[in-house]
Amino acid sequence: MARKLVKSAANLVAESRFARRGVTLSEKHTTLTAVICTKNEAGTLSEVIEAVKPRVDSILVVDGHSSDGTRSIAEALGVEVQLDNRRGKGAAIRQAIDYLDCNVIVFIDADGSHDPADIPKFVQPILDDEADLVIGCRITGGSDELAGDWGSFARATGSQIINLIVNWRFRVRLTDIQNGYRAIRRTCAEDLPLIENVTTIEQEMTIKALKKEYRVINVPSHEYRRKVGISRISVPRLACRYVWEVIRDAILS
Repeated sequence: MARKLVKSAANLVAESRFARRGVTLSEKHTTLTAVICTKNEAGTLSEVIEAVKPRVDSILVVDGHSSDGTRSIAEALGVEVQLDNRRGKGAAIRQAIDYLDCNVIVFIDADGSHDPADIPKFVQPILDDEADLVIGCRITGGSDELAGDWGSFARATGSQIINLIVNWRFRVRLTDIQNGYRAIRRTCAEDLPLIENVTTIEQEMTIKALKKEYRVINVPSHEYRRKVGISRISVPRLACRYVWEVIRDAILS
């Protein structure tokens, strides 16, 4: 597949007024790519890809060396697949940002927890020149994953504490800074010095976008319980990493 993903979307037209920061959409038609990071998601990937396809120009799957046929499923559906460097989701996201040449990137999970029908409301504020980063909010949209047991309670509580710290530091009123379901202007993503290799990259992306005075907003989006398997996110293992990242990037620097 060619290096440039240049298929135009006739219904996604926007002119940007961001010349003052060098952030422009110079093309008449905006190109939109969905990035799906995978690791053994054969049970849900085809359903997700089929639902995403009509809403974007292209899809890139960055796979974490799956052993269950995930890559074959994506390739059979005509989707470009790359292998990541085995360092985690954050490294896969950074790989995708470095590779793509579209105007807007949408990040969506492969486990069926995100509704592809929400993609237009993620992208539209960017096309309307009202935002550079749009994050799905599970507080206003609801979540099946952040309630029901002590682990979910701890995850939701920690997330909101970090959210309050970020709002205080940057004088904003965001309601969800960690959700992986988001859309970002590619030139904005390229401008952020991202270094996280795991799921903390989504929090890092939000904080560093705010530090560079990019416009970050939330839109309601429901998070469904994954349809197959169990989440590989370990709250005890990652909690310290989330805390350190907000200290490093929002408080110390």
